Amino acid sequence: MNYDHILVRYGELTLKTGNRNMFVNKLKSNIKNRLMPLQGYKVRANRDRMYIDVHEGADIEEMMSRIQTVFGVHSVSPVVRIDKEIDIMKEVAIKFAEDFKSGETFKIDVKRADKTFEYDTFELQQMLGGYVLQNTENINVNVKTPDHKIKVEVRKDAVYMYTRILEGEGGLPVGTGGKTLLMLSGGIDSPVAGMEVMKRGVTIEAIHFHSPPYTSDQAKQKVIDLTKQLAQLTGDIKLHIVPFTALQKQIHKVVEESFTMTSTRRMMLRVTEKVAHEIGALAIVNGENLGQVASQTLGSMYAINSVTSMPILRPLLTFDKEDIVKKAKQINTFDLSIQPFEDCCTIFTPKNPKTNPKLEKVEYFESKFDFGPLIDEAVANVETLTISKHDDLQKQEDNWMDDLL
Repeated sequence: MNYDHILVRYGELTLKTGNRNMFVNKLKSNIKNRLMPLQGYKVRANRDRMYIDVHEGADIEEMMSRIQTVFGVHSVSPVVRIDKEIDIMKEVAIKFAEDFKSGETFKIDVKRADKTFEYDTFELQQMLGGYVLQNTENINVNVKTPDHKIKVEVRKDAVYMYTRILEGEGGLPVGTGGKTLLMLSGGIDSPVAGMEVMKRGVTIEAIHFHSPPYTSDQAKQKVIDLTKQLAQLTGDIKLHIVPFTALQKQIHKVVEESFTMTSTRRMMLRVTEKVAHEIGALAIVNGENLGQVASQTLGSMYAINSVTSMPILRPLLTFDKEDIVKKAKQINTFDLSIQPFEDCCTIFTPKNPKTNPKLEKVEYFESKFDFGPLIDEAVANVETLTISKHDDLQKQEDNWMDDLL
């Protein structure tokens, strides 16, 4: 079948009323961004759905594969757009049926959005189904559980016919829900957390804490490449790299060892909050998973959170680890995350971290030194990179190997 259009369904966007056009326009922009640098198409959208006019020779399967990953897309279908003439509809239905195997069943499924069309839904089903049966062999009608549905949509401008419906990511278009700042550690969880919140329409910038010489350039590069992988699906992302060495060294000087992980996370949050205010972010996002490690118990979260009044979003809070790994593989961050380059949290992990640290004790240890100037210095020396989806991941991976050899 020679398809000439892709039909894009909005899903959750249909629940929007007064501001639906804003959501649709953003989705249209995101789809165009995702289709770059492919050629040979034109996008047009209305309040209910989007059509992509695919020019002859364009790779429609590649286009649909890309569109499926755009948040806000409920499903896509390759379709044939034809004039509203019954004879043409019959011939197209035959072409679809030619791809069915012997012994398979089908059903004509009509949606008559244009109520002025001369034939009603039942008449169209009868005429098209009867014509297919008369002009094909070894296939039959089954209206309850067919192997195939030849779907016919009669709309004001034309008739659209198709048989395939491919699921999209759903959610809301990125860019419709405000800005957040993602704490990107380099592990498995935080990139998945970033994708989960973007699925709800928010944009992200990312922040990473780098402690040279204790953490390597490869660890920093890993985080850059994780950001790059996220950008493949959502567009350019700003990555803020915080020089954290001085703060971590001072924490280990004044804080009792079993509390250093708690203090480290508290200092990270204090820095993150300041950067979030500077960039206009409305919330902080992290990949915390309840009970997974010592810093992610309820007691630890309470002690750590007390340094900020900014909302902290934890989309993975109740996920099973297996589900997080599965999602990481789906978005192609898993193999990057498991590269053996340790981040600052891993390097400085105490032997016996407190799993239920008392806030007053943490505050007592931290009161021995004024961390404010070091925090301000770290924020002032943040390195900000704009990570583009067009950057070459393979080239960066080759550079890692060159550095290691």
